[in-house]
Amino acid sequence: MSTRVTTRTPVDEYLTALSKSLAGPRRRKADLLAEARDHLTDATEAFEADGLDRVSAEREAVTDFGTPEDVVPGYRADLAVSQSRRTAVLLFGALIIQPIVWQQGFWSWNREPIEANALNDVLQTLVRSVGMVVIAGAVLAVIAAGVGLRHSLVRAHLSRVTALFALASSVVISTISVWMASTSPHPSLPLDFGVVASFVVLPLLLVGQQAGRCLRLTRS
Repeated sequence: MSTRVTTRTPVDEYLTALSKSLAGPRRRKADLLAEARDHLTDATEAFEADGLDRVSAEREAVTDFGTPEDVVPGYRADLAVSQSRRTAVLLFGALIIQPIVWQQGFWSWNREPIEANALNDVLQTLVRSVGMVVIAGAVLAVIAAGVGLRHSLVRAHLSRVTALFALASSVVISTISVWMASTSPHPSLPLDFGVVASFVVLPLLLVGQQAGRCLRLTRS
């Protein structure tokens, strides 16, 4: 019984090294690697047409493509833009549900209060105002991410700005929401904290996690 040995080609070895050097959204990373493979395959076939054998042609194609150190920075910038878009979409999703969650009188935790609370009223107004600004910013970030994939000037700054905006927004809105729960005029304080934790803090923690990944990509 014979054992078939699979020989790794120069293109395979190059793409493996390139993959290990890249982190970010898996789908976009897979697309970039597929594009690189297609380019290397076309180049290999061109060198074969010039008379080189397959292995030599692949080596020439890899050399012509550039070392991982040369191409990785551009790929990382691309992945950072994709990550910034994911972060902005999550931020938008986390905030767009808030008007439903806090619709006055619709849920048991936000029925008409027994007594007024001026500080809580101010905080509600503040969180709505901040939320509208953040939603608008998230939409702009998603649009800018599409532009950033085509324009290097936008790509150079978009990812870091989006990540910092998402982090700051998550911290501010979470803080205000917890403060709202602690000053709630409703008699169901534990329930208020549970709602805030489930529908505000937890989603924004996920946004912060994605924003952190985005920052790491901009620094690598």
